[in-house]
Amino acid sequence: MTQRGRHRRRRRGRALRGFLAGTALALTAAATMISASQATVGDNPGALKALSAADTGQLRLREHSVSPATLNRLSSAMGRPVGVGAVLADADHSLREAIDCSAGERKSLPVEPAATRAYCWDAADTRSWQPGAVTTSGDADDDGLWGQNRVILSGWSRQDGTAAGQDLARVAFVDANDLDHPTYTWALLAVPVDGGRDYRALASRLSGMVWYEDKLLVTTTSRGREALYVYDMNRIQRTTVDAEAVGRVRDGWSAHGYRYVLPAVGSYRLTGNATAPRLDGISLDRSTVPDSLAANQWVPSGGDRQARLWRYPFSKDEKTSGLLAADGAGVVRASEAYATKAAEIGGVLSYRSDWYVGGATDAPGAHGTLWQQNTSGSKAARCGTDETHRRCWSPRTESLSYWEETGDLWAQSGRVLFAMPLASVDRSLGQMIP
Repeated sequence: MTQRGRHRRRRRGRALRGFLAGTALALTAAATMISASQATVGDNPGALKALSAADTGQLRLREHSVSPATLNRLSSAMGRPVGVGAVLADADHSLREAIDCSAGERKSLPVEPAATRAYCWDAADTRSWQPGAVTTSGDADDDGLWGQNRVILSGWSRQDGTAAGQDLARVAFVDANDLDHPTYTWALLAVPVDGGRDYRALASRLSGMVWYEDKLLVTTTSRGREALYVYDMNRIQRTTVDAEAVGRVRDGWSAHGYRYVLPAVGSYRLTGNATAPRLDGISLDRSTVPDSLAANQWVPSGGDRQARLWRYPFSKDEKTSGLLAADGAGVVRASEAYATKAAEIGGVLSYRSDWYVGGATDAPGAHGTLWQQNTSGSKAARCGTDETHRRCWSPRTESLSYWEETGDLWAQSGRVLFAMPLASVDRSLGQMIP
C-alpha cells in the first residue's frame, strides 16, 4: 500500500469514529425522551437463582456423531474438503461501513454503550433472510486467529413457508483482516443423508452459534429433538453446480447457488421431556476451567415461566477437540444452571461469574435492554442519568460474542453487524439491584 493510501484510510477511520460518536449522541437524545415511559424498575430481572441437580437434569444432552464412512463417502464424491482460508480467498461481497448505512439501519445500533465499529449488509443479498448468530476466530482460538486470518462468522436463516420452497440456513465467512474493508462469501449449512450419498439443507432458524477450535456449533429448531448441530471447519466442501437445488443434482452438487457447503459431522439431542428448555442462544466463555458453552432459553414476557441460563464444559481431550465433554455413554451434563426473571432474551454472554443478557423489543422506535446478572443482583446499561433510562441496547440481537484477544463484544441486529469494547459495556452499567 502506498503512503498516500495509508493516510486516506486513516482519515476515513477517524471520520467513521466521529460519525459513530455523533450517531450515538443523536440516539441518546431520542432514547432519553422515550425511555421513561417504556422502562420502569419493574423491568429489573434481579439476581440469578441457582438451580438444583434435579432441575439441571432436564438440560442433559446426548452426543450423536455422523459416521466417518458417511463423511468420507460424501467427500469422495464431492472432492477433497477445503479449509477456512480457501473460503476467504473467494470472498466476493463487501460490507458497508456505518457511514454508508441508511438512517433506518443505524437505528439498530445501541444507544449506550456506543458501537465503535458497525457495518451493514447488502439489502439485495439479505432480502427474505433473517439475521441470527455471530461468532469469530476469537472464539475459535485464544490468539484471535484461525491460521493467519481474523474471521467473523454471521449466521442467517430463511423460513420459506411455502410448499414449493425450502427452509435454509447459511453462514457468511467475513474476512476481518482489514476491518476498514471487510469482505465475505456464503456457505450453506447441510446435513448428510443416505449414508453420505446426498445432503439436505439444515432447515432451521440460527439463533446461536459458537466456533470453538475446529468445530462450529449451531442451535437448531429443525426436525426431532436436536439442540445443536456440529460442523467441522476442516470439512468445507466446494459445490460444482450453480442451481437453486440443494444436494446431488444431475451434473454434480448444488447448494442453492452457493460455492461452499458445510455438511454436519454430529449433533446433540436433549434427553429431557418435551418441556425441557431449548437452547435458543449460545456463546463461549473462556473464563471458566475448562472453557464452556453458555446457553439461554427464550420465554415470552408476561408468562409464568422463568428462563434458564446454563453452561456445558468443553472437552479437554485432543481426540474430541471442539466438542462438549461427554461421558462414556455420550451424555453431556450442565455444570451449572440458573433461573432468571429476564424475558425475551436476545443474546447471552457469560464472563467471570457475570451473565450479560440482552432484552429484545418489538415496539416501534424503541430500543432493547442489556443487563448484567449474577447471584447478587443485576445492573442495566443506561443512557440517562437515572435508573429509568434502560432502553439503551439494540432493539433485537440474537447472540453476543466476546473476542477476548481484542476485548471487543460483537453482535448483530437487523442488517447491522457491530462491536464495542466489553469494558465500555461495564462502564455503562448502573448500580446493582438485588
